[in-house]
Amino acid sequence: MTTVADILKAKGDMAVHAIAPSATVFEAVQLMAQKNIGALLVMEEGRVVGMLSERDYARKIVLMARSSKDTLLRDIMSSTVFFVQPHHTTEECMALMTENRIRHLPVMDDGKVIGLISIGDLVKGIISEQQFIIAQLEQYISGG
Repeated sequence: MTTVADILKAKGDMAVHAIAPSATVFEAVQLMAQKNIGALLVMEEGRVVGMLSERDYARKIVLMARSSKDTLLRDIMSSTVFFVQPHHTTEECMALMTENRIRHLPVMDDGKVIGLISIGDLVKGIISEQQFIIAQLEQYISGG
């Protein structure tokens, strides 16, 4: 069974991008565009205080006709942040994401953020695991 640790290893050395709650939404969206990512951790004094996703931007800035240059992250970020640990399985992560309608999960180990996984990362991991199982079954069936 694939774990979060396996997913992080497959992703390679990926930096976790974060921004302060005092930054503007415009600065956060600019950073997400530069890094080609769909969510940012919002951190203050080394601890996670929220997350900002493209969904937050669309619903809390665009649809409410707010200015991204005048709105601070603390005013629109999601302050409830669900996280996982390296030993969690892809199935546990998918269940957490589905139940809470989220697409990104920070990975914590010993109170420290060590990664961020997306639903795309999990799907990729699940597909890889299934392809491995299929190959093993084909080899078994063919007597190889």
